[in-house]
Amino acid sequence: MKKIAFVICFVLAGLVSMAQDNVAKFKETKHNFGNVKYKKPASATFTFTNTSNKPLIIETATATCGCTTPEYPKKPILPGKTGDVKATFNAETMGHFDKSVTVKFANVEQPVVLIITGEVVK
Repeated sequence: MKKIAFVICFVLAGLVSMAQDNVAKFKETKHNFGNVKYKKPASATFTFTNTSNKPLIIETATATCGCTTPEYPKKPILPGKTGDVKATFNAETMGHFDKSVTVKFANVEQPVVLIITGEVVK
């Protein structure tokens, strides 16, 4: 009987931790700019919805390099409401690019990775 109770508690704990990681639903996590003009910054906006029952706070949004600048709301996003993470690529280097922005939400283990791609041309 103790083994069954332990297994049930273990399964429930796993379900609760998985539920905590699904607090933000992004409309998309990848954006392809196609061709971007050299030295003309390009921005993509990633919209998400707070699907939890608590306010959602973004702790950090970190880009893979200095060529990409993330912007994100500093105030909590209330349950059911939406927020935007904007990624701006500076297009200072010619050629193909694949860049990412890692978004870390408070009290959520798994960050969300947003990806932007494209080709910088003259």
